[in-house]
Amino acid sequence: MQHTVDFNDRMLSLGLARVSEAAAMASADLVGRGDEKAADQAAVNAMREQLNKLDIAGVVVIGEGERDEAPMLYIGEEVGTGSGPAVDIALDPLEGTTLTAKDMPNALTVIAMAPRGTLLHAPDVYMDKLAIGPGYPTDVVSLDMTPAERVNALAAARGCAPSAITVCVLERPRHQDMIDELRGTGAAIRLITDGDVAGVIHCAEAHLTGIDMYMGSGGAPEGVLAASALKCMGGQMWGRLLFRNDDERGRATKAGITDFDKIYTRDEMVTNDVIFAATGVTDGSILQGIKREPTHLTTETILMRSKTGSVRRMIYRNPINR
Repeated sequence: MQHTVDFNDRMLSLGLARVSEAAAMASADLVGRGDEKAADQAAVNAMREQLNKLDIAGVVVIGEGERDEAPMLYIGEEVGTGSGPAVDIALDPLEGTTLTAKDMPNALTVIAMAPRGTLLHAPDVYMDKLAIGPGYPTDVVSLDMTPAERVNALAAARGCAPSAITVCVLERPRHQDMIDELRGTGAAIRLITDGDVAGVIHCAEAHLTGIDMYMGSGGAPEGVLAASALKCMGGQMWGRLLFRNDDERGRATKAGITDFDKIYTRDEMVTNDVIFAATGVTDGSILQGIKREPTHLTTETILMRSKTGSVRRMIYRNPINR
């Protein structure tokens, strides 16, 4: 069936926020309960239910995994009523399942929507990522630079000493050499345990978060979600897929990727207008987590549109059992 309905991002944006909010509220009872799988499943169920209420002909391009690995919100799954515009959906129903299970900061529900064929179909492999906020010359830093060269180049562009730069890095053993090199420049490092979508978003609001740059390897699907957010907020991002074996190369080939060494810019990961929504599950540096009252749940959601550059923060106080 041919879908020629225009991508009306303004009309669709509030519906997308509702999808994100529903997933967050569904995981509320599982914050701090130590059950990552149950928290994720609750968010998946709620996100899928709400997506299927939207008047879209949606296809999940970044989801919970391949069809044989995920019963719902799998890559290629069709969502929506089928009567609206053809769109790509990238989602992470619970970004930070461990953070949720342990009641640690920065767990989010995340979703992005764009016209069909405009989001990179990133396979579930690692991606080497680099991101900075807005206001810098194009390509002032690059993935081909060493970590120290990136710090020095960004400091020169900002007109400050390297010691004034703060870099956000996912705390993993694979990053230890990079961390040592960064510290050798005098730069500060903000280590995060999980949630690299939030880590990248921090760069877009350096004046609030104190983070100037994000670097390191993490999930490629999360890279596309982070690029969607930066497309709305401003900033630059680069990603290069990392493959550990032939199975992962096969995943990339199945997703239509032929150049395994390509460095993707932000606008190559997200080639058209995009809507991005995220709702806080636990308190964090971007969003407040879910607040429970005897009769209500309160959420905070950030909703962004790249077409206008608008960033909206919404507080939703929802009655329980109504």
